[in-house]
Amino acid sequence: MNTFVFVKILSMLLMPPASLAVGTILGLLLIAFGWRRLGGAAILAAASITSILSWPPVGDSLMRYVEDQARAAEAATPRCCFDAIVVLGGGIAPAVPPEREFPSLTESADRIWAAARLYRAGIAPRIIVSGGGFLAENKGPATTEAEAMRRFLVELGVPDSAIASEGTSNNTVENIFNVRRMVGDKPVALVTSGYHMPRALRIAAEAKLNASAFPVNFRALNSTRPPWEHWLPTIEGMRDTILATHEILGIWFDRRGASLAE
Repeated sequence: MNTFVFVKILSMLLMPPASLAVGTILGLLLIAFGWRRLGGAAILAAASITSILSWPPVGDSLMRYVEDQARAAEAATPRCCFDAIVVLGGGIAPAVPPEREFPSLTESADRIWAAARLYRAGIAPRIIVSGGGFLAENKGPATTEAEAMRRFLVELGVPDSAIASEGTSNNTVENIFNVRRMVGDKPVALVTSGYHMPRALRIAAEAKLNASAFPVNFRALNSTRPPWEHWLPTIEGMRDTILATHEILGIWFDRRGASLAE
């Protein structure tokens, strides 16, 4: 198990809903060994934390913190003259035959549509799709995210000759550093979700990738939510909290990019 997979599993266990299961199991074990109050406190704490983190205003606040940074970076971005449009993985799930014969769009698929729109607008003469696949890397049945994105872009009308694939990366750090090797010092239009853009730009700076921000898929949109959902814990609220927290912790503490740049 590499470091990336270990950190991914650890972060999943520390955040809801897995943290609720971990806290409940820990509490039950404590009760079984006679520490009833401590066990009850562990279960109550796990349930309380899950409820709080599922409350939409919490997710909105955290999401807005990172998305405001993305909007600021976008405002400072020139609108032309790039060598390539770079689309980071996460917008499409690769095919996994025979269970899933075709790629499946995710909630971040705006990244791919945005790349096609930018290409048609003449922002850059080519698109670089970046994303590998854990199963593909381990000789599983799945193709790579890059291949899935390439096929989708072709169906959206982008010429196959205008698409370059980087299909060996499995995380944002590898995305950025592999693209840097492909383009050198040339400027690129970086396309990813708004909440993901600040961390991607920080890694790009560490890799000396000349990237400008073209964020999409903004999630902190209060006006799109029914009023009653502002005050009830929801799965969507939990999802936003998890996504934003992951990005914030990555911005603050993830130094893999700096180590690779050395």
